[in-house]
Amino acid sequence: MPAPPAALMPERIDTGERRGPAILSGPESARPAAVLVLIAPARDGDPAADAEVLLIRRVDRGGHHGGQIALPGGRAEPEDADPTATALREAGEEVGLDPVAAGVTVLGQLEQFWIPVSDYRVTPILAVASRRPVVRASEDEVAEILWAPLASFLPDAPIEIVEADVLDFRIRYGAYPIPGAEVWGATARILGQLGAIVGPDM
Repeated sequence: MPAPPAALMPERIDTGERRGPAILSGPESARPAAVLVLIAPARDGDPAADAEVLLIRRVDRGGHHGGQIALPGGRAEPEDADPTATALREAGEEVGLDPVAAGVTVLGQLEQFWIPVSDYRVTPILAVASRRPVVRASEDEVAEILWAPLASFLPDAPIEIVEADVLDFRIRYGAYPIPGAEVWGATARILGQLGAIVGPDM
C-alpha cells in the first residue's frame, strides 16, 4: 500500500530524530485494537458533494490519547471474531452506529500500525455507508463527533506544521486542518494512506 505523507511523522526538535516507519505492525505482544474508517455521503445529500469521514474527539481524562481527534475504535475484546467485529462494536458503543441502517459495507483493511506509547497494534477497517448514519456521542468516551471531507486527506491536501510539547521534549509534526480541528498522529497517518489510495480516482 502507498505510504502516508512523510510530513505527518513527528520529529524531535532537539535531536531532529523522526519516528518511523510510518506504518508498522509492532511486536506480537502488543494489545490488538481496531478502528473504523467510515466514508459516508455528505450531510446535504448532494451526490456531487465530497464524501466525508467519521471522526471523534475523545473525552480528555489525562490519558495518552485524551482529547485527541480519532477514528471510532478501541481494543479487541474476547468475544470479537476479528478486527472488523472490534471496529464495528466500538463504533456502536462510541457513536451509536447502526451498520444495517446506514448500509455499511466493509471494503477491507488498511495496514496495521503500532502505537508505542500505549502499546496497541491497531488494524484500520475501511468501510463505506450508502446512507449517512445517524450518530450520537457516548458521554463516557466521546466529547464531540466530527465529519471531515474526504478531500482533506488527498495527496494534494494542505498539511500544517505544528510544534508542541509532548512528555519532556518538543516535537514538530504535520496535521491535516479540518473544520474546527486538526488531525494528527496515528489518525492522520491512516487517513493520509487512505488519501493516497483513493486520490487517483477522485
